Amino acid sequence: MKGNKSFFSKFRGYFLTGIVVTAPLGLTIYLAIIFVNFFDNKLRDLIPIQYHYDKILPIPIPGIGLIVVFLLLTFVGFLTAGLIGRYILKLGERIIQRLPIIRSVYGALKQIFESVLASSSESFREVVLVEYPRRGIWAIAFITGTTKEEVQNITDNEMVNIFLPTTPNPTSGFLLFVPKDELIQLNMTVEEGIKMVISGGIVTPKDKNAKKRIKVKTRGAEIKLLKDVEKSINRIKDDKK
Repeated sequence: MKGNKSFFSKFRGYFLTGIVVTAPLGLTIYLAIIFVNFFDNKLRDLIPIQYHYDKILPIPIPGIGLIVVFLLLTFVGFLTAGLIGRYILKLGERIIQRLPIIRSVYGALKQIFESVLASSSESFREVVLVEYPRRGIWAIAFITGTTKEEVQNITDNEMVNIFLPTTPNPTSGFLLFVPKDELIQLNMTVEEGIKMVISGGIVTPKDKNAKKRIKVKTRGAEIKLLKDVEKSINRIKDDKK
């Protein structure tokens, strides 16, 4: 009996290890195939049947649609970098600005892509801890920028914009405006932070500076507590006056 249990436990361990090793690679390849086939099918639909590259080439070559899209986007970027391209782009934006609903959608999407893809942008380059939804409970968030204009002007604290993602879908979440001194900066990269969010904490990156992290682990809560005590003392003094 013990020998059978040992055999089945080893068999189960080997099976689970095989899943752990092959599942990420298999899913990655599967998603890559879906991604490539999507662009190939879209390109094939735009070309007349008699000119399909599947019939011209001796063997089917996957990824041609993706290559065409890449070259097309590069060509558009090359054109917009020139004088004529910038003029056409501005003309198109002027037309869009006259369309009530479309101009709002276009403006928001353009701002998002410029902030995310711009080389000088600091968006989503820093992982922080924030106390949310109440004190004593910490959540991982990503700094998206410095708070400006009206939101910053109504408070004396230096505010920052943070994006608080949801698990397991990090594309949805909450935009929060938080005082900078109430955030705890983490050493992990944005990719490591996103992996931790998607996995629900199962994938945890190694702490490269464990000694320092232990010292600041509860710093945010302690600072808030001291500030609250100080405010309470000041209120009592004001009431006595």
